[in-house]
Amino acid sequence: MEMKAVVSSTGLMLLFAWLSPSQALYFHIGETEKKCFIEEIPDETMVIGRYRTQLWDKQAGSFLPSTPGLGMHVEIKDPDAKIILSRQYGSDGRFTFTSHTPGEHQICLHSNSTKMALFAGGKLRVHLDIQVGEHTNNYPEIAAKDKLTELQLRVRQLLDQVEQIQKEQNYQRYREERFRMTSESTNQRVLWWSIAQTFILIITGIWQMRHLKSFFEAKKLV
Repeated sequence: MEMKAVVSSTGLMLLFAWLSPSQALYFHIGETEKKCFIEEIPDETMVIGRYRTQLWDKQAGSFLPSTPGLGMHVEIKDPDAKIILSRQYGSDGRFTFTSHTPGEHQICLHSNSTKMALFAGGKLRVHLDIQVGEHTNNYPEIAAKDKLTELQLRVRQLLDQVEQIQKEQNYQRYREERFRMTSESTNQRVLWWSIAQTFILIITGIWQMRHLKSFFEAKKLV
């Protein structure tokens, strides 16, 4: 599915993406920059994010693995702007959360650069991989833990996929309902505005006619 990215003048990047098995990308951040991504997620869906950081080395002229002291702060907000995760991680990390409200979830990352003199004025490369829904499951591990045969594991995968498809369909219906309500509200406002304009024109016309009549009577033309 297609991913779109928009970078504002303040350095805030918004990533609008439909659900896909895995979205891997990398981006650069400066010392005080904050990067935010927006994921449209159905309700009751697990999301796993993995990242690793590389620090620009002037002598080598390339990005090298970051030192252990350099970390990332991850903050996640639900569609109601409620913080559901806010935590400091290391230079490489993994974060998980489960959505409880369908819609756009905001995932923001920024470095603890104020604590690292090494990073002062430098540039950091962050590799980020986001997995949604049944793609967060480690099926080889599940098969080993539950002692599943290959057929049983395949059935388990299919059931998880069907469940995720149902969630996505429910989310699409939710979006369609919200769009329909917004359209109806807009149409109703346009209707009332048209009625108000018509009423104002009628009142203005009556006032003009009365004013002209008074003017002609004062001039004794009628």
